Amino acid sequence: MIIDCISDLHGCKPALHGGDLLIVAGDLTARDREVELDAFDCWLHEQPYKKKIFIAGNHDGLLVGEKPQVYRMRFHNKLTEDTKSFERFEYLCDSGTEFEGLKIWGSPWTKTFPGMNPHCMAFTCETEEELASKFSLIPEDTDILICHSPMWGLHDGPDAETRYGSTSLLRRHVSHHLNHLKLFVCGHIHEGYGVYDIREAQKQLGDPIGTVHVNASIMDEYYRPVNKPIRIEL
Repeated sequence: MIIDCISDLHGCKPALHGGDLLIVAGDLTARDREVELDAFDCWLHEQPYKKKIFIAGNHDGLLVGEKPQVYRMRFHNKLTEDTKSFERFEYLCDSGTEFEGLKIWGSPWTKTFPGMNPHCMAFTCETEEELASKFSLIPEDTDILICHSPMWGLHDGPDAETRYGSTSLLRRHVSHHLNHLKLFVCGHIHEGYGVYDIREAQKQLGDPIGTVHVNASIMDEYYRPVNKPIRIEL
């Protein structure tokens, strides 16, 4: 299965090659304006994937509360009866779906940190305890987990001394609650862009399931869209 992962678009619409599954891990807009969300709608329709899944991020206040229901209705109304199969999409918010036998869960939550833009606080929590309650909703049989927040210590900061990832999310993963996890996709911390693939190492240790960790932010720390979409094969 070919999976393309992107995050932190901030209004940018990257060129994609198509495949089986497209994952967008939040921060769809730059200034949380409806015109940007509409542009994202149009762009998403054009992407040639069998399935397209996205979550919100801290820049996506338009998707907080009851607004997602209105948003989903507006998006579906653009589809026609003769819509091609690759134009299917799904918005996840503390919810799940399935694709070709894989169970997928999406969570938009992140923890606030000093210096965070006060105008970009959608889906944020003040404490790890609050985050833990959100992440406790993740089913234990999840195969693909999409979060806006990184896990602590994995693609979550510019260096080993500066970390912005969630300790409760990491704990949920390593405490044997997510034994089926094959792919974890996040964004949020632009400097954490990259892939940590331990599948081969896990196989050498006799573990048939190894998790691929991806921070798919296309923006760098200066909000320049210089990072490429990350392609994973499962």
